Amino acid sequence: MYDCTKNYIDGEWVASSGGSPHDIINPATEQPIGQVSFGTAADVDRAVAAARAAFSTFSQWTVAQRIELLQRIVTAFQARARDMAAAISAEMGAPAGFALKAQAASGTGQFLAAIEALRTMTFEETISTTRVIKEPVGVCGLITPWNWPVNQIACKVAPALAAGCTMVLKPSEVAPVNATIFAEILAAAGVPRGVFNLVHGDGPGVGAAMSAHPGIDMMSFTGSTRAGVQVAKAAADTVKRVAQELGGKSANIILESAPLEKAVVSGVREMFSNSGQSCNAPSRMLVPAGRYEEAVAIAAAVAEQTVVGDPQAAGTQLGPVVSESQYQRIQSLIEKGLEEGAKLAAGGPGKPEGLPTGYYVRPTVFRDVRNDMTIAREEIFGPVLCMIPYDSLEEAVRVANDTPYGLSGYVYGASADEAMAVARRLRTGMVHLNGAPNDINAPFGGYKQSGNGREWGAHGIEDFLEVKAVMGAPADAA
Repeated sequence: MYDCTKNYIDGEWVASSGGSPHDIINPATEQPIGQVSFGTAADVDRAVAAARAAFSTFSQWTVAQRIELLQRIVTAFQARARDMAAAISAEMGAPAGFALKAQAASGTGQFLAAIEALRTMTFEETISTTRVIKEPVGVCGLITPWNWPVNQIACKVAPALAAGCTMVLKPSEVAPVNATIFAEILAAAGVPRGVFNLVHGDGPGVGAAMSAHPGIDMMSFTGSTRAGVQVAKAAADTVKRVAQELGGKSANIILESAPLEKAVVSGVREMFSNSGQSCNAPSRMLVPAGRYEEAVAIAAAVAEQTVVGDPQAAGTQLGPVVSESQYQRIQSLIEKGLEEGAKLAAGGPGKPEGLPTGYYVRPTVFRDVRNDMTIAREEIFGPVLCMIPYDSLEEAVRVANDTPYGLSGYVYGASADEAMAVARRLRTGMVHLNGAPNDINAPFGGYKQSGNGREWGAHGIEDFLEVKAVMGAPADAA
C-alpha cells in the first residue's frame, strides 16, 4: 500500500496539521492502493515560509551550480524510473509499458531539456547604457493534474529550479503517489532544504490557500479552464504572476492531398493515446466531404482494433480512465452526442465487453458531428473522437478556429509546405504537421482559454524569470 499521508516541507516528511486521509483508488480494480492525507492552509504557510527562507541563498546559485543539480536529479530519477512507472500505472491506469516509456520517461526528459536550455541561455545583456538582468521570480506555487502526472510536475519544477526559484507543489489528490516518489528523488539528489516543498491536498483547500498566499510570487497551474479561472481570481488580490496550461479541443485538419489512411490512422491513435486524457489530443477530425465516408470507415476500424484492458497485461493499448467521476462524465457526454444527433461509427456508451470492473471506456468515434454540438465544444478527456466533414479549406480553418480553446492543432497534407501554410492560419499555441510528435525542447502552451505562458525548454524557464533594468550600469557590470 502506498503511503502519501505526509507532506515534504523544509527537507523533512511531516504530518499534515489536520487534514483528513483519503483512499487512493486504482481505476483498473476500483480498489484502494494507499492513502493520501489532505493538507491545510497551515501546512501551506509552513511550506511557503521554508521556501522563502531558502530563496535568499538558492536564488544566488550560478548557472553552473544549477546545471549540476539538475544533472544529479536526472541520475536519481533514472534510478527510480520503474518505481515511478509502477505508481503511475496503479494510480491513473496507464498501461505498464506506456507508463515507463512515455509517462515516467517524460519526467526525465523535462530535466534534460532544462539542462540543454540553461547551457545556451543568457541572463544578462546590455541595451544602450542599461544592464538588463533576468532574475528568478521568487517563491512559486505549482498545481499539477493527474493525466500526465510526473511530466506536469517536472515541466514546472525543472524550469523553476533552472531559474533559481524555490517552490511549493500541490499535485493531484487523485494521483499523488508519483509526487511522493518525485520528492524522494529530489531529496536523494541533494536539493537544498526548503527549495522544493510538497503539500498534498485538494483545490478548495490547499490550492486556494496557495493561490491567495501573499508569500507566493507566482502560480503555475495545469488543469481545467474552470479551475484555472479560480486560481487566477484567488491570485488577483496579491497581483502575483499566473501561468496557466488549461483545456483544449484541438482540430485535426486532413487536407484533400493527404495520404488518407496514414493520416486518419495517425490521428485516431494520437486521440486514443493515454485513454484520450491529454489536453492537446486531436479530438476533432476535419475531413474533406468527398473522402469522408472512407475516412470514417478507417477511423472506425482503428477504434475496433484498439485493445482495451488491464494496464498490466501485455498488449493493452488503452487502460481505464482515471476515476469513477471521470468515467461518468465521459458517459454523459457520449449520451449527449447521441441526443444532439451525432451518430456512432464505433464504440458508444458503457464499458467494453468483458471488463465489468474498472473505469474502462469504449474507444468511440462519432460521425456526422456539427461544430455546435456539445461533444465538439467541450473537452471530453476520454477516448472519444468527433469527425466533421468540410467542403473547402476556408471552412476547415474556420471550424478549427471556432472554439474557445487554442492549445494545439494538427494538419496532414501531401507535403510539409502545404501543411505549414494551413498551420499559420490556426489560432493555437502549437501545431503538429503530418504526424510530427511533441518536441520537448519547444514551447508548450496555448491561446485563448487554453491558458497563457509557455512550458518546456528555454521558454519554460523564461516564465520563471523577472526582468530588471539597471540604468547607468558600469561597462564591466557583467
